[in-house]
Amino acid sequence: MAKKKIAFVTDTTVYLTEELRSHPDVYVVPMVVIAEGKEYEDGADLSTDQLYDIIRENKEVPKTSQPSVGRFKDLYEQLKEDYDDAIAIHVSSKLSGTISSSTAGKDQADFDVEIIDSLSLSFAITMLIEKGIKLANQNVDKTIIANELREEASRSQNLILLGSLEQLYKGGRMSGAQFLLGNLLQIKPILSINSGGELGIYERVRSEKKATKKLVVLLKQSCDENEVTQVGIMQGNTIERAKELKQMIEQEIPGMEIIVGDISSSLAVHAGEGTLAVFWNPKK
Repeated sequence: MAKKKIAFVTDTTVYLTEELRSHPDVYVVPMVVIAEGKEYEDGADLSTDQLYDIIRENKEVPKTSQPSVGRFKDLYEQLKEDYDDAIAIHVSSKLSGTISSSTAGKDQADFDVEIIDSLSLSFAITMLIEKGIKLANQNVDKTIIANELREEASRSQNLILLGSLEQLYKGGRMSGAQFLLGNLLQIKPILSINSGGELGIYERVRSEKKATKKLVVLLKQSCDENEVTQVGIMQGNTIERAKELKQMIEQEIPGMEIIVGDISSSLAVHAGEGTLAVFWNPKK
């Protein structure tokens, strides 16, 4: 039997649409979530609902770990039997060591894999995989596809509204004084992953309502300046707020395709319950 041309590999920081979940050429390697002294495979051994229960009931914040080199090596050896090539699209190398594991795994398997740093996560990876599949279906060469996706990744935009400051504080990313002051002033930090793949504070806004409106204003500004056809709203156990945000975007930007989905367990560990994030990709 002839080999299929290209396999697409990613990790569980991605948001999988139903189409991607059932696609025969998409393979997902799970991140590891460490909670209550146990290791869980994201999406397999631990649901987001279970994780939120753990976060609420424990003072110690769960941790995440990249997939092992061996996990990638095994997958690439398997793919080597059925595919000519593979393209792997992973969470930003500034946020995780997953790309290092994936690279070492493909080297050990001696399989030709184009490794792509998404410079982001979640729905940003979703959009890259969808475009890669579209190009592969047009019989575009793997190297050209990879270069197209790297260029697209460099243009990816996102804004992240944390559900609460408590998760940052419990995770040691915020001092007690900052946590207390932020809560007293009802500060809602809007975060963003920049073009270099690094996470930082984009803006500090008073109150959740103002912060949500600010997300829409910033998104509309980007859409006015560039062609944007699709927006992803990712939510952490706050579906009603996500629906409200979708309605706000639809009112400001009529005709926009909007996808609403969940953040994965491995992302929920850091972002916390109640988080909202928007992802979009301006066209060239």
